[in-house]
Amino acid sequence: MFKPKDTLDRIFEVGIIAKGLNGLAELVGGLLLLFVTPGSIYRLVALLTQGELSEDPHDIIAHYLLHTAHGLSGGAVLYGAVYLLTHGAVKVVLVIALLFNKLWAYPCLIVVLLIFIGYQLYRIALDPGPGLIALTVFDAVIVALTWREYRRQLEDRRERRMPQDRPRAADSTPKQAVER
Repeated sequence: MFKPKDTLDRIFEVGIIAKGLNGLAELVGGLLLLFVTPGSIYRLVALLTQGELSEDPHDIIAHYLLHTAHGLSGGAVLYGAVYLLTHGAVKVVLVIALLFNKLWAYPCLIVVLLIFIGYQLYRIALDPGPGLIALTVFDAVIVALTWREYRRQLEDRRERRMPQDRPRAADSTPKQAVER
């Protein structure tokens, strides 16, 4: 199991666990989308926004949610479900592997997060929002911490294979042979 050694390790651990919980939420959301019809989604959104719209009939967020839910088709819901299930499964598998110190998971997570960051930067260029910017910064921090931890894991494994206290081949020559 991963054992934090310092503050940055603890931040890495918390960040990775947050990614894993996010992945679990995406899995649940994807499963729900598989079993919920677009009409049911619209009715749920209408129910949830009804109170806000009765207080403020011009509420932008409530109207946006209703408009989006009304525009959902079966294909869009299926795409959303597949996207969330795939995205969530990748995160959960990588986080579990990292917590069990599987070396292959470090570069895999870095590549996956860099792909997410690239897509998020594209979305930010089209329509910047504070939530997406914060997520992108968070992902960049996790990439940096994952790279740091990956290098430490490689170094630790190298040291375990070649301990410092073991004499090197050149040092093991008998003293008499050296004196001649």
